[in-house]
Amino acid sequence: MDITHHDLPTHGLRQRWNRLAEQVQALLVDSVLCLVARLGIASIFFLSGRTKVEGLLTLTPSTYDLFQSEYALPWVSPYLAAHIATYSEHLFPLLLVLGLFTRLSALALLGMTLVIEIFVYPDAWPTHLSWAGLLLLLIARGAGKLSLDWALKIR
Repeated sequence: MDITHHDLPTHGLRQRWNRLAEQVQALLVDSVLCLVARLGIASIFFLSGRTKVEGLLTLTPSTYDLFQSEYALPWVSPYLAAHIATYSEHLFPLLLVLGLFTRLSALALLGMTLVIEIFVYPDAWPTHLSWAGLLLLLIARGAGKLSLDWALKIR
């Protein structure tokens, strides 16, 4: 491709613009987008977990009732399911906020989302799809540069 005399200033400007756009994109995706995804999905699960406890991590009687009726799962006792779900809703969001073991935490919460979708609230798929979108981003991209994973070089 021949670049004529008239195209030279435009070509150089376009190259500079493209480099700047690539740098902004890398910063946004690797830092800001992953941080916002981590904080957003962590808040959803953490706040849900807080409704199931009193004090630090004492499950309420209503939590056990909920897992015996509305959240009843096949093959898992309601008592065990209540503890696993509640502790998971506290641990994995905390790890996401810190950006520590992000892919593992996002995978665990995606598994929880699938269980909720399949066995508890199958009609809530639009909500669960939005959760899955954030979690899949984190599984694929990791925590981004603003994280302990990045600082500790955990990939």
